[in-house]
Amino acid sequence: MRDLSHDRSLLSINSTTVKPWSLKQLVEGCARAGISAISPWRDIVQACGVQRAGKLIRSHNMTVTGLCRGGMFTASDEGGRRAALDDNRRAIDEAAEIGAQCLVLVVGGLPKGSRDIVDARSQVRDALAALLPYGLRRRLDAEAPTHFEAPSGSRIPIDYEAQEGPKLAIRVQELFGLARHPTIAGGRVALVVELLSPAHRPVQVTRDLPGFWRGSYAAVRAEMRGRYPRHPWPDDPLSAPPTRRAKPRGT
Repeated sequence: MRDLSHDRSLLSINSTTVKPWSLKQLVEGCARAGISAISPWRDIVQACGVQRAGKLIRSHNMTVTGLCRGGMFTASDEGGRRAALDDNRRAIDEAAEIGAQCLVLVVGGLPKGSRDIVDARSQVRDALAALLPYGLRRRLDAEAPTHFEAPSGSRIPIDYEAQEGPKLAIRVQELFGLARHPTIAGGRVALVVELLSPAHRPVQVTRDLPGFWRGSYAAVRAEMRGRYPRHPWPDDPLSAPPTRRAKPRGT
């Protein structure tokens, strides 16, 4: 058996293993333990609120390896089968919102009172066929989003027509605290990030945000803090809160 005691990069915690925890407790507990991946069940995502859950997960740079669960397609009547499809469409929406790499399906067994395994399998096949187009649309939305949700809470449009490739133009202050470079396509494509001054003027272009924080940010800070003294230019941008606003007058 592989010893993971010193390498937690392959670990993903399913919320059932810490069942009393809320999603907030799960995310924060894993972050404290150095575990960067989770697989929550839908009940705690719904209890948190799906949009709020997505923001919470992204703010802690968590990977969601799967959302549990969809499925349960088989039913004894048409109404039950329609209800199952509706619930699975909601599950697909939830998985897309929190950035889950997959939706775990438990497809269901024999409907109550039935011994017809052939019909049950047919119901599962028909349900999957009905969901596939919807799932593909949601996957496109998830992998090629129209906007980037910044740590500051802003929704910044992504320019897919930029010559350099998909591009994000955003003020430096709105990215404070973000340790990973913004990506699309499930993390496979790095956005070209055009960093802007508080006046929305270009400061620098990067494909490596962590490298920018470690390197040339210091020079940018030295130049910009004199031009824009009412905006924060912290020594450590990774520990500073992201913001869309200037500092209050007198501070």
